[in-house]
Amino acid sequence: MLNEMTQDAAERMQKSLDALVTNFKKIRTGRAHPSILEGVQVPYYGSNVPLSQVANISVEDGRTLSIIPWEKPMVPVIEKAIMTSNLGLNPATAGENIRVPMPPLTEETRKGYIKQARQEAESARVSIRNIRRDENGDLKDLLKEKEITEDDLRRGEDQIQKITDKFVAEVDVLLEQKEKDLMEI
Repeated sequence: MLNEMTQDAAERMQKSLDALVTNFKKIRTGRAHPSILEGVQVPYYGSNVPLSQVANISVEDGRTLSIIPWEKPMVPVIEKAIMTSNLGLNPATAGENIRVPMPPLTEETRKGYIKQARQEAESARVSIRNIRRDENGDLKDLLKEKEITEDDLRRGEDQIQKITDKFVAEVDVLLEQKEKDLMEI
């Protein structure tokens, strides 16, 4: 029973970590990377679909993304979707090819992105701690119902705390990497 609870806690904490990685991808660094456009939705035959499903996205050079739509009429639609995505990107069209230059980050925008990354990391830490609290509460409920002993309770709390510490450390490592990427010129 304790193993199931610790495994459940680890799986839920991993989901929090995965969500943090996804959120970090949305914070752009000075370099071009296709994941920056991951959240862009494009209207396509009556429904919104991710940009990657209607075009090929590639890195042209360190600071430029190249988007080649699979259908020519999609060029203006994709261009409009990128402009309205609140990413601060201005695409330039050359025939069927859309180029998206990455504007260089100023010191001020870098600090803003670092602040945003720290907030995302703190949200992930809070989520992980909430999972720990929930699991410890479940353990205490089992103790009240006499399904586990006090020794099992302590052992379970220790295991969940070790898992929590591991995931919080992973969050810190990811945040450190993101800050390093953002401060690189």
